[in-house]
Amino acid sequence: MITSAVLLLLILLGAPLFAVIAAGAMIGYWNAEIPLSAIAIEIFGIAETPILLAIPLFTFAGYVLAESRAPARLVRLTTALVGWIPGGVAMVAICACAIFTAFTGGSGVTIIALGAALYPALIEAGYDERFSLGLITSAGCLGLLFAPSLPLILYGVITETSIDEMFVAGIVPGLLMMFALAAYAFWVNRHLRVPFSQFSWRQVGAALRESWLDIPLPVLVLGGIYGGVFAVSEAAAVTVVYVLVTELLIHRDIKPGQLPRIVRQSMVLVGAILLILGVSLASTNVMIDAQVPERLVALVSEFVGSQLAFMALLFVFLLMLGAVLDIFAALVLVVPLVSAVAARYQLDPVHLGILFVANMELGYLAPPMGRNLVVASYRFDRPILGIYRATLPFVLVLLGAVVFITFVPRLSLALLGR
Repeated sequence: MITSAVLLLLILLGAPLFAVIAAGAMIGYWNAEIPLSAIAIEIFGIAETPILLAIPLFTFAGYVLAESRAPARLVRLTTALVGWIPGGVAMVAICACAIFTAFTGGSGVTIIALGAALYPALIEAGYDERFSLGLITSAGCLGLLFAPSLPLILYGVITETSIDEMFVAGIVPGLLMMFALAAYAFWVNRHLRVPFSQFSWRQVGAALRESWLDIPLPVLVLGGIYGGVFAVSEAAAVTVVYVLVTELLIHRDIKPGQLPRIVRQSMVLVGAILLILGVSLASTNVMIDAQVPERLVALVSEFVGSQLAFMALLFVFLLMLGAVLDIFAALVLVVPLVSAVAARYQLDPVHLGILFVANMELGYLAPPMGRNLVVASYRFDRPILGIYRATLPFVLVLLGAVVFITFVPRLSLALLGR
């Protein structure tokens, strides 16, 4: 009890999460008279997991794209194509944010990279300022259910679930969240009647000529993964090569001198993820030795009698968890325990992963730890309370979509034939 109180105090004082987890593991190993060198073995042991190679590669590619003019080119093309439709520019924002968040891992980079292009486009199209801020901030959390999502890769590694299956299972739930936001955006802005005369084939042609090298990337990566042409790690390598060739050599948006800074920024995120994963594996072994999963299963089983009741309890728990804990930390800390209880209620591990990530997406918009709220406040120079109010309607819409994802497993498993 004293140990738990001390670790909680360290968290409240702002100690790095990996240090707190490592301290807990060291105390557990010490009490069990296990050599502390075993923790180092666990940390270095993750190097034997080939799929983890995809995490730094996809993250680096996402940061390169964010630093380039690819976001502006994508916004220009999609705006030229569908901007004349009522709610069209809002749909552009939703799709663009989902694509970039899938590559960058939902680190807030999407809002910074796309905000400069999307916010003026929305205002120019007649959208309310508050609506525009709320839309960009909320749409910045979309995309974590689409390949090559880092949270889905990490969940697959932790639970030894097929990552290819996770990517396929995320398609329908991810589209549902996008369609929910798009429908709300269309309804709120139905009074904006943009004349078809504003549509210009000349603008479409100019945007296509400018972005003809950017368009194949999602098709290449997603088609390769979903079509079984590439393994996930191979798709990551192809993505890096394609992005470097197009942005560094052809478009020349990125100068060679910028690469060290981009590498450093992207690898800080990757290093945090891998270090937390390594020490969490050691901490998980301590909990297994202490029979924590078995005790948790027995405790939950005593009060929860059905799968539906367990899913409801899990839904509430994940909403609260997302408000205080980063998605990557939540995955490595909570999934090993939750998956043990979920197996007791015969909850499909693939569906568990999808509902876990979908619920944690809302954490990006939930105070006090909502990363997108903080990033949007900084990016648009607005008070954080104003960002809270702007995102509230969008959060409620996404909450409704997540309820369907959680309680209708068919959404996640339909494309897998289960």
